[in-house]
Amino acid sequence: MTRQLPASARSAADFFCRALSSFQSSQSKLQIICTAASSQHRRDADHDEPTLSPPAKPPRTIVVLDSSFNPPTRAHLSMATTAILDLAHKHNEPLSTVRLLLLLSVNNADKSVKPAAFDKRLAMMWAFAADVLDSVGTQAKRVPPMAAEGRRGQELPDGGEGLSVDIGLTTVPYFHEKSALLAKERYYHGGADDLSGSRHPPPDHVFLVGYDTLIRIFNPKYYNPPSSTTPAALSGSTPMQNALDPFFGRARLRVTLRADDEWGGVDEQSQYLHEILHGDGLEKIGGSRDWGKRIDLVEARSVGTDIISSTYARAAAKKRDPDRLDLMVTPGVKWWIEQEGLYAE
Repeated sequence: MTRQLPASARSAADFFCRALSSFQSSQSKLQIICTAASSQHRRDADHDEPTLSPPAKPPRTIVVLDSSFNPPTRAHLSMATTAILDLAHKHNEPLSTVRLLLLLSVNNADKSVKPAAFDKRLAMMWAFAADVLDSVGTQAKRVPPMAAEGRRGQELPDGGEGLSVDIGLTTVPYFHEKSALLAKERYYHGGADDLSGSRHPPPDHVFLVGYDTLIRIFNPKYYNPPSSTTPAALSGSTPMQNALDPFFGRARLRVTLRADDEWGGVDEQSQYLHEILHGDGLEKIGGSRDWGKRIDLVEARSVGTDIISSTYARAAAKKRDPDRLDLMVTPGVKWWIEQEGLYAE
């Protein structure tokens, strides 16, 4: 049974109901609805009504975690925090130059709306954003194992402060469409009327994906051939190249490999991806050889021997197994699951 939410949490829940309804009734294909910032979004304010906080300057990088968030899990947390910290340590730049975007597709080609409604997922994403900020703040002073030689022990310039996490909605299902919309999104222009008149380079996009998602990205069935009279058709390029050449011109894919019941072990996944990303593997399926240079492979950090997934998180919630749920989701997400009685049926 759903419990009565505290007033502050109810305010946040009502906000997401209104934001979702407003977006779905609009003609917009992408909209940023709120921001969690490390300078203001602390645990004692987790359930305050969300607000927007656009960047003062265009970010250097937009890290995009696009998922069904049904619910957000510790696997999502690891994907986000490691990507953000790797970027920050690699470039030795403050986290204020990086934005994390949690993006929910409300018209996803492969996902069902059930079992958690979109507004409930948005509330969990809001709590998850706070958990990301906490995790990044805790780990910011730890140099990752892959840090460049000579930087071991070097802290981030801002001590881990300055990160902002945006939550967004979109109706387009494919990554190349989402990236194209982000490239035009004025929210990330950083004060469009810049009084200094200076021009900033467009942000790089880093999409965080799992192995299964990468397989779908390179599935030709998702790319319709153009009309025979269009410039794309006359160019002689494949439908996949027409869609993904512009995408890889502005974006990278950071692919997380992990053992999975459906997709096999890490070694099996690595072998397949080596065949696809090297040699003529991509060209055989209608892609371009150069795309491999824009794809980074990382191995997931495990929690013991447990496979972490949204499916297992829902099962733990249904069985009312709080210890198992702790392994699957972050504290803020668990709070919302339990308070709202999500996945109980």
